[in-house]
Amino acid sequence: MTQTLAILDLGSNSIRTTITEYDNEGNFQVFERLQEMVRISKGMGKEKTIKPEALDRAMKALASFKEVYDKYKNLKIIAVATAAVRQAANQKEFLEQFKKVMGFSLKVISGYEEAEYDFYGVIGTLPVNDGVIIDTGGASTEIILVQKGALKERVSIPLGAVNISESFLDGDPITSASLFRASVELSSILNNLPWLKEAVNYPIIAIGGSNRTLAKIRKNELNQTELPIHGYHMNRQNVDDIIYELLNKTNEERQNIKGLAKERSQIIIGGLLPIRLIMEKIDCEQIIFSQSGAREGILFKEIETQTKKSIQTTDISNMTIDEI
Repeated sequence: MTQTLAILDLGSNSIRTTITEYDNEGNFQVFERLQEMVRISKGMGKEKTIKPEALDRAMKALASFKEVYDKYKNLKIIAVATAAVRQAANQKEFLEQFKKVMGFSLKVISGYEEAEYDFYGVIGTLPVNDGVIIDTGGASTEIILVQKGALKERVSIPLGAVNISESFLDGDPITSASLFRASVELSSILNNLPWLKEAVNYPIIAIGGSNRTLAKIRKNELNQTELPIHGYHMNRQNVDDIIYELLNKTNEERQNIKGLAKERSQIIIGGLLPIRLIMEKIDCEQIIFSQSGAREGILFKEIETQTKKSIQTTDISNMTIDEI
């Protein structure tokens, strides 16, 4: 007996979905992987309103996903939204439009839930004992403390690549004054997380398109493009060298950096600021990159719930796409 399951993840930057078939033993195979960069959180501003242009981009992408879903019989769909929709003042309007287009409801998960799913996505695909998981999205950053393979602490802060960039780093090139303001704001939030002191010298497990861009740039520099991002390692000096290079370029110049998607060039500095400040705070020397996060965590939890079979650390080579 098999079940076909779609996980739909409405992030602040992109909308992603996977369609997976699993059996009673918990074995699974991914059939479809789709992603569209729609930047839902673009221009939300202090009023936290999803703009009409962003709503239109999202609905057009979703309509194309629905065409794929309609090819499957007896497809179960779990659809979740994260920070942008979570924070939106016009959330109700967005949810109503979603149901009108898709024919089913969208669940808005809390940052606390998102962090938990991140944990399960990482633990199910990487051998992590002690570490700090950082998932930097467009409008939030989830930080999870892992000790002895268990989730010890978690938090979601309402700052990510898009809203950091729009609130503080809108100059071109980015000025030292604006970078300082953004760093002070983020540091004040991190200083209210006393449990980070328990993570001194721990490695960081990095999730999210901005964080994974570090690995993509580094792999291009070393002609290692054939290596997978999942499980890729970098040290602090590698990270600093790349951020220094990015800061010394205009947005147009950044678009020519191999490994950096043009769609991400304007927000990449804001997207990398959380991980760099946390590296400094916990004296971290090693980053491990994960292509498995909340979407995979939802999948693993659903399979465990339905089959009563625990997901062991698994190869995700057939699960993920090289995300924008």
